[in-house]
Amino acid sequence: MNIEIKKVTNSSDLRQFIQFYYDLYRDCAQAVPYLFSEEENTLRSDRNAAFECCEADYFMAYRDGKMVGRVAAIINHRANKRWQRRQVRFGWFDFIDDAEVCRQLLQTVEQWGRERGMTEIAGPLGFTDMDREGMLIEGFAENSTMYINYNFPYYQQHIESIGGFQKDNDYMEYIIKVPTEIPEKFHKIAQMVSTRYNLHVHKFTRRELVSGGKGYEVFNIVNSTYKDLYGYSELSHNQIEQLVEQYIKIADLNLVTAVEDWNTPEHKMIGFGITFPSFTSALRKTRDGRMLPFGWWHLLQTLKWHKTDVVDLLLIGVLPEYRQKGANALIFDDLIKWFQQYGFRWAEAMPQMESNEGVQSQWQYLESRQHRRHRCYKKEIG
Repeated sequence: MNIEIKKVTNSSDLRQFIQFYYDLYRDCAQAVPYLFSEEENTLRSDRNAAFECCEADYFMAYRDGKMVGRVAAIINHRANKRWQRRQVRFGWFDFIDDAEVCRQLLQTVEQWGRERGMTEIAGPLGFTDMDREGMLIEGFAENSTMYINYNFPYYQQHIESIGGFQKDNDYMEYIIKVPTEIPEKFHKIAQMVSTRYNLHVHKFTRRELVSGGKGYEVFNIVNSTYKDLYGYSELSHNQIEQLVEQYIKIADLNLVTAVEDWNTPEHKMIGFGITFPSFTSALRKTRDGRMLPFGWWHLLQTLKWHKTDVVDLLLIGVLPEYRQKGANALIFDDLIKWFQQYGFRWAEAMPQMESNEGVQSQWQYLESRQHRRHRCYKKEIG
């Protein structure tokens, strides 16, 4: 049976492209139906500021008139310049349990990349590091989150059977039990950091973050902190503005913590932690990630009244020159108190590179386990 590859050319096609994920994973207990509107905003060039440095096309695979797979082909020119690569990315990669569908989708991205002078393919990756990255290869029985990719085990089997694809990077994820009491050693480190280095916790006001410029400082720290991480693409002013609008404006500020250096006249921000109550349960109550008719109510219950026992550690960053001074301990010493007050029992740590032992070592003071692993693959195509 022949497979037909169709390029997304209009808004109706794009909605079909997005909808495929919900149809494929409708009966999967571990998958999360991502917010449909956010998927659409990310994939539309007129709504996503990442397109100032990216170009992309989307492709759907059909067999006998039925959609059987999808993939996005992306080039991030800013990242390619930073890392001196000619790389095409594949993302939004989903397909039925069929090796030929997998192969033809990836071949489509390879050809698309070659036509634009690319010499390697890598993924799953998004436009930037703010998008979901990696293919799930461990932890299929674990609940997913809205911030990571979920896929069936056969994805790995089929991509590795094609030939040429090899591991490029692995991300590890941890689930951490929120302690009923802050571990004594953890708390003592936080106190020592304040006394010895004059670093102190700061809790933001909404005005500081949105109109006072602190939101931009947060993402400037992200640029400084993440700049040497795998495939990182520096966030521009327009991208930061969009992220402030999407996340900072709606965040529960009790769950956002900054660390300041009081040795500086302006009390310079040197680190931060942004956490959100997990939307996993709320999204499962929506109709394919739609806000209407009642999806908004389930999401509001989570955001405002914390109707979940899981909190997502969304973004944590500390300037390189302060990492050895224990600033992370200050962040968690403050946040754990709020986690306890809100009744969170578990914290989901976002993906961390397997080589980043410094980040992983911070969980030693807490009860935790590494429960998922995602992998990015690459292949030479030049």
